Amino acid sequence: MRAQANQYPETANLVEPVLSPVLSIDRDTAQDHELLHLHAHPEPMLTWSSTATLIGSVAGRDWLIPPGYGLWVPGGIEHSGAVLHTGEMTTITFAADGSPLAWTEPTSFAVGSLLGEIITHLHRIAPDDPSRSPAEALMFQLLTPLPSQHIHVTMPADPRARAIAELLFAHPDDQRELTAWADHVHASVRTLSRLFRAETGLSFASWRTQVRIRAAIPMLADGTPVAAAARAVGYRKPSAFTAAFHRTTGQTPGTYLPQTRR
Repeated sequence: MRAQANQYPETANLVEPVLSPVLSIDRDTAQDHELLHLHAHPEPMLTWSSTATLIGSVAGRDWLIPPGYGLWVPGGIEHSGAVLHTGEMTTITFAADGSPLAWTEPTSFAVGSLLGEIITHLHRIAPDDPSRSPAEALMFQLLTPLPSQHIHVTMPADPRARAIAELLFAHPDDQRELTAWADHVHASVRTLSRLFRAETGLSFASWRTQVRIRAAIPMLADGTPVAAAARAVGYRKPSAFTAAFHRTTGQTPGTYLPQTRR
């Protein structure tokens, strides 16, 4: 998952009097089923997915990173990852003792259009560009943890249920019900029902609803109309989508639309 990088260590910190906390900014095209094996390093990092669907395993928990979201991993914590759906991603590595972010635990965050443009700008400019320091300062101001009511989707561990989960993460509009999925992974419907309940705490239908609603949120935040977002995540009727959205989040889809689209 590595391609071109805007490397900072030697050049950025020659710019006085400000020392950059950013060591490198890597942008890459993540390929389907690409794996990042378990490892750790002292430098904290964040991963932002602009169009890919990723999953990170950090501190014994699986973190879904769909388009429009990111994950902060503190230094020294073992982590691994996988690509569920190909697309563009960015990784920013920070100095081990110089990051303004005080997050001590893995933390999810959303990347709106302004934050995304700032990260893109930082990747594009030279390390000694005069706009670098104020752009970095604004980036840190815009990086905010997702609220506690944010939807966390638990991944099942059993290989059969996990295979279904990864496909639904990548393609939330997949209409197959559990009977068809049972044929796909060569398991019984009863076995899959038990696995989803035991390993995620939810029925398959409820778990899939959470996946769909979470996938729809960044679309709505980018201004996608409610009906279009509903279709994109597998709902034929906007009314059914709105009802499921309200049950899951306690809010209507319109709440997540930009102010100009409400």
